Amino acid sequence: MTGFPWHGFAISLALTAAAVLAVLLITFAVAVASGMHRVVDIAWGLGFTAVAFVAYAVSAGRGDDARRLLVTLATAVWGLRLAAHIAWRGRGHGEDPRYDRMLAKAPGSRNAYALRMIYLLQGGLIWLISLPVQAAQFTSGPLSVTDLAGGALWAAGLAFEAVGDFQLARFKADPAHHGQIMDRGLWGWTRHPNYFGDFLVWWGLFTLACGTWQSAALCLLSPLLMSFLLTRGSGKRLLEQHMHHRPGYAAYASRTSGFIPLPPRRHPSSPAARP
Repeated sequence: MTGFPWHGFAISLALTAAAVLAVLLITFAVAVASGMHRVVDIAWGLGFTAVAFVAYAVSAGRGDDARRLLVTLATAVWGLRLAAHIAWRGRGHGEDPRYDRMLAKAPGSRNAYALRMIYLLQGGLIWLISLPVQAAQFTSGPLSVTDLAGGALWAAGLAFEAVGDFQLARFKADPAHHGQIMDRGLWGWTRHPNYFGDFLVWWGLFTLACGTWQSAALCLLSPLLMSFLLTRGSGKRLLEQHMHHRPGYAAYASRTSGFIPLPPRRHPSSPAARP
């Protein structure tokens, strides 16, 4: 990558790794004190936000100021919104069943096992997936059409994710909907509007780092890894395993796209299926 400040980028990689580790260790201390490891989900968005601000500070004088500010704000807005939403959604609840099941099999100390298999693993994923956030801040040259396209992808993804979360929260808040499957609004077009929104956000941030083919190649693993986590890892796959036994879910899944938003399918046996 011609003119790319590799030395500064290496410093950023080291300092962001330290920042992510600090966020996860603080979160671990809070979890141990509260007796609930579900708080680690809040640290996901906070970790990316910490990376963005550290990289912004380190890249001063090395990358284009407008791009640095754009990618920092984009990452922070996404990360802080997600952290706030997860914190609000989890208020008053006990431990997440996923972590209960995992830690029930822990050899030895549950907390030590959680530190290794949840917190440090999540920290490593945050650092790796955040490579486009860091590389974009060290990219010189004014904003281009590619950057605008990346910003548009990010904005579309954030809107999709935020609207989907809002629609689901409003649906669940109505006692009349207890036990029902949410199939309205964006949830009628995809079973996972929040995960699809995340997908767009991270391909948008990757696009902001695509000033040259070298930087694109450097960062390509990051959106691919996020896409895998959303569709085949801890996102869509695990949630659908949990939901498949719910009454009405099989019918909902048969008419609703699994990920990419598409018009609901209508079956001959149910011509009045909800649009």
